[in-house]
Amino acid sequence: MTRVVRFHEHGGPEVLRIENVDVPGPGRGEIQIRVKALGLNRAEALLRAGAYIETPTFPSGLGLEAAGILETVGEGVEGFAPGDAVSVVPPVSMVRWPAYGELVTFPAGLVVKHPPSLGWEAAAAVWMSYLTAYGALIDIAKLHREDCVVITAASSSVGLAAIQIANRVGATAIAVTRTGAKKPALLESGAAHAIASAEEDLAARLAEIAGPKGVRVVLDPIGGPIFEPLTAAMSRGGILIEFGGLSPEPTPFPLFAVLSKSLTLRGYLVHELLSDPERLEAAKAFILDGLISGSFRPVIARIFPFDRIVEAHRFLESNEQFGKIVVTV
Repeated sequence: MTRVVRFHEHGGPEVLRIENVDVPGPGRGEIQIRVKALGLNRAEALLRAGAYIETPTFPSGLGLEAAGILETVGEGVEGFAPGDAVSVVPPVSMVRWPAYGELVTFPAGLVVKHPPSLGWEAAAAVWMSYLTAYGALIDIAKLHREDCVVITAASSSVGLAAIQIANRVGATAIAVTRTGAKKPALLESGAAHAIASAEEDLAARLAEIAGPKGVRVVLDPIGGPIFEPLTAAMSRGGILIEFGGLSPEPTPFPLFAVLSKSLTLRGYLVHELLSDPERLEAAKAFILDGLISGSFRPVIARIFPFDRIVEAHRFLESNEQFGKIVVTV
């Protein structure tokens, strides 16, 4: 029997239960991992609450990221051996491949032998954040030196990964956060500039920073009224990549800015990378290179033990974190 986290109904963090279940061995092409740490993501809170793009069948597992020791290799798997230190690339379906457990099974194509310099907690905090940021900034927007990129919700794990990726390619990272409380930490984390959108005139500050050239790339998980000042600051031919919808307010369509500047507003899900083996391999190579060189350093907000998964989910929804929440197993 193995301890796993499941939920039997939609609801708040309190619906999560740690239960003992029988976990079958890995099938063909699969790998079984003895988990040491989990990385938490907002997608898991959305699945638990019944607001995610995937619909669970109860009782349902959940979880997208894990790191641990490879325990068993399924038939047909090459390049891995028991005892390897590995981490998991998020699957397209966390209902089919849940990560919250002491022993988990994943397709071999989603398992990575991470650099030995990473601890378990850092390894569990890599893939969702860096893949999401890479897919938007490098794969889609082709971010390059001398670009200005605006990163909203910059204190999130994706935002912090995006800052590091921008710095690696020589772009100027402009971090946007709601209040000034997190501005010093964002600057310390590599942002060239930090703006508190609830306390400053966002459009004016962006115009001041970017100058007449404007901002070519915007990475935003918020939506809502912020679209107008963001697009007002963008350069001709710029691209705004939207990968969330955190704002409870309607998102206006900035028609005249889009028309006058020939802007692209692009919806994006990390599943685009996960379902394309060639793009995924390019992403993994880029991220592993950054981890090995030390350019990429996952930022961990807080670590919880497995038995406090409910408390970890409460903190996940508090919006108080700076970086990734990790659970040790």
